[in-house]
Amino acid sequence: MTVLPGGLRVCVESVPQYGRGLAAVALTVAVGGDDDLAGRHGTAHLVEHLMFPRSGREGSADPAGEGYAALVAGAGGVCNAETHRDHTVFHTTVPAELLPDALAWEAGRLLGFAPTEDVIRTETDVIGEEIRGAGDAGRYWESALGALYPGSRDSFGTAAELAGITAGEVEAFFRAHYTAPRMVLSVVGDVDPARVMAVVGEVFGGVGVIGVAGVARAAGEVRTAEAPRAATEIRTAPLPAARPGVAVGHPLPDPVADRPAYLAQAVLAQVLGRSRLPVLARSARDGHRLTSATVTCGYHGQWLASAAPDLTLAVLGRAPGTEVGAAVDIWRSVLRAVADGPLPQAEHRRAVNSLLVAWHRQADSLPTRAVALGRDALLLPGSAGPDALPAELRRTTPAEVAAAARALLEGPVTVTELAPQKGTVG
Repeated sequence: MTVLPGGLRVCVESVPQYGRGLAAVALTVAVGGDDDLAGRHGTAHLVEHLMFPRSGREGSADPAGEGYAALVAGAGGVCNAETHRDHTVFHTTVPAELLPDALAWEAGRLLGFAPTEDVIRTETDVIGEEIRGAGDAGRYWESALGALYPGSRDSFGTAAELAGITAGEVEAFFRAHYTAPRMVLSVVGDVDPARVMAVVGEVFGGVGVIGVAGVARAAGEVRTAEAPRAATEIRTAPLPAARPGVAVGHPLPDPVADRPAYLAQAVLAQVLGRSRLPVLARSARDGHRLTSATVTCGYHGQWLASAAPDLTLAVLGRAPGTEVGAAVDIWRSVLRAVADGPLPQAEHRRAVNSLLVAWHRQADSLPTRAVALGRDALLLPGSAGPDALPAELRRTTPAEVAAAARALLEGPVTVTELAPQKGTVG
């Protein structure tokens, strides 16, 4: 990791053995839904969209009038971005020989950020459609997070609040948060690190200069997590669903301050979702009270993809006649069986191995690798990096998984009824 004079952190990995002529760039920024201003929920998400300008401006870094995505596609590459609660990440993959161009385009869109009112209106409409089309799992997770941590907000935003946002507000938000000390640039692939650093030093020199607003949160700075509500069951308002169910949410330990306990929760989610709950989630004809069951550790199962607060979420389908309380009791009984242990070594090993297989598959993906490096530097200060994770997982013991189950039983929990709307299949 190299820190440039302006504060930008840069990580370069040469992996030609599986880069095969490709290079991935990830720009991770310490800004997300948590940073949205009151009355402007979704500003961070909107800025993410506006970082893909659809046409160039005179005097900009894109004189041909092509937007960033068009430039990348024209080079045979791909690009995308994600806004989370505590960070935003942009990732691009191109042929390795075009990496200098990709880095210049990345710096250019940061330096040339100046969206017009018309473009803002277009993108707020797009975000409104995204909000309306968001998957159920995201809504369940956000409901549980808001109940456990009052005042927390999702990263999508609110269409009504974005409808009135101005270009001046967007630019002020960008200048305050897209500063060099809040950014990590990761480059992975068939690359020469010295050459990459030379190009980065040349094209990123003026990026993220700190303005009068200063830096609210720098890369690597530990953000103190809000404490969850006291140990109690919190019932939230029912949410619409295609079939009857219940969503049960539990807070996760801090992945920085209490990493072994956090990793034990990741293993526990595998144990519950892969071996314990499936035997109960059968058709109602067999007399079972659950018709389906999924358990995710982290938002959409992306564990170690956000700092605290984060959640384990169980979504349980209810057979006809099964009340919400009865489904929650089943969930608690499964947790209690693990908590009382000991967890069989073979079951524990299968859960750990499944996580390791997923990790190794992701490690072979250049953009996923670049994103992981940036997230570690940004969200998990002191971490030994993604390559240390397999050994950390292998050190997790059945006793720690049992303790993780006890922590869920004894800690705060949210319960949300999933209720079919009229006209849906029950």
